[in-house]
Amino acid sequence: MPVNALYRDDFYLSTCEAVVTAIHDDGGIELDQTCFYAMSGGQPGDTGFLERADGSKIGLGQTKHGASKEIIIHVPLEGEAQPTVGEKLILHIDWPRRYKLMRMHTACHLLSVVCPYPITGAAVGEDESRVDFDMADTIDKDEVTAKLMTLVAENHPVYLQWITDEELSANPGIVKSKNVRPPMGLGRVSLVCIGDNSAIDSQPCGGTHVSETQEVGQIHIAKIEKKGKENRRFRIRFGAPGDEA
Repeated sequence: MPVNALYRDDFYLSTCEAVVTAIHDDGGIELDQTCFYAMSGGQPGDTGFLERADGSKIGLGQTKHGASKEIIIHVPLEGEAQPTVGEKLILHIDWPRRYKLMRMHTACHLLSVVCPYPITGAAVGEDESRVDFDMADTIDKDEVTAKLMTLVAENHPVYLQWITDEELSANPGIVKSKNVRPPMGLGRVSLVCIGDNSAIDSQPCGGTHVSETQEVGQIHIAKIEKKGKENRRFRIRFGAPGDEA
């Protein structure tokens, strides 16, 4: 039975109620609905805990997809108690961690605006993210940081628009990634839009994001690495330049 992935429509939902629908042999838990983001597209899955009726907690170390995007598996930490099928639980995301990932993921989108090159890889992290671009140009990291912070300070709205899988297939030019498949297969695809009427950016993405660029906060390009003749890896970190100590 497909899970109702509540996070797809509300990135700020940090808790919800759910019913256990299946328990895997390895202890993985399926629920009828969830606010936990499942690892995908370079963004880690959520962690947190499940609260039982007696107030006890089941700690979760990972959230991932099963055989399809319609299956989301909540993976308990080692040694945690196991719920039963049909049991009602209250889900609690590790919100500080999730919010950092939302800010970072939005920052990665802003970087793709400042550096309009095909994306060859990306990984979102709590304290550092990386985006790889297919580019041979040399570029100054402080200049990129300044342009990023301009977009942050301008406080553009960040929101979703939904298109069908068919509409995306008919408009492949909106996909910036060279080798990461957009989040298709559910009948609809989310476009993450930045700026009024998508004036700043619009690209398919199934990750979680903040609602305005100001929430990203202070970020900077810590390093630009050469990874081949035409590949550059940008490392984004929170804080001002020089805060790496």
